[in-house]
Amino acid sequence: MASIRNISVGLPVKAGHVLVLNGTDAVEGEDFHRAIGGGIEFGETAEQALRREFDEELGVELGRVTLLAVVENIFVYEGNRGHEIAHVFAVESAEIEAVPLDAELHVLDEGSPVVWAPISTMDRPLYPTGTAHLLESLTQ
Repeated sequence: MASIRNISVGLPVKAGHVLVLNGTDAVEGEDFHRAIGGGIEFGETAEQALRREFDEELGVELGRVTLLAVVENIFVYEGNRGHEIAHVFAVESAEIEAVPLDAELHVLDEGSPVVWAPISTMDRPLYPTGTAHLLESLTQ
């Protein structure tokens, strides 16, 4: 990635859990969680991108969304350098709230597994970098 990518991601929280994607960096052998979301398209606001991404990835409509922070994420994934500016939102959705904590979901457009991860005992890093500490404000 030769340029900085602007993204929007959301943190749905329920009963001490956050809904996230599960991923693996095959080069590093690292398992990780990633907040749900994706790229902001030209002419689209960060909130519009977030709503579109949740619809495309999970087929759900978001209710209230609240911007928590904008974080910078410089990383290496699969041996390639990346640089993101991430708009991180708290999200509410009746459809997501109805998803049981033990549900096995997958991203609609590419198949990545989606899980409710326990916030207090998260067993792998959460990306984008800087996102994990934002969960504290959502669980208090």
